[in-house]
Amino acid sequence: MSNNGGIPGSYGGSTGATRARRTQAQRDAVTVEIGYALASAVFVAAVAFGVVTGPALFLDLSSGAVHALMTAGGTLATALFALRVATVLFRFHQESAVPQPSQPGRTSPDS
Repeated sequence: MSNNGGIPGSYGGSTGATRARRTQAQRDAVTVEIGYALASAVFVAAVAFGVVTGPALFLDLSSGAVHALMTAGGTLATALFALRVATVLFRFHQESAVPQPSQPGRTSPDS
């Protein structure tokens, strides 16, 4: 067993895959993007939950209606949370797959 902190059989081992290792800046960018995805998803879910369940606070509704609003709000908030995280991370993955020029502003080696 090697002492590199890896899990046997994980990506770090000799699996035959020829992937380039990520730089620290790339790992930091992924960490920041995950944090942004989670924070923005919490915000979207909280707003959706508040919009759906808000009438239960201000209107005199039956307990069945309050329960229905709470259930609908929770379901919508959960779905929007998952959707927001997935779309933010998918867009990040798509943008990071596009190779960037080594020297911004240059269009060809002759310029």
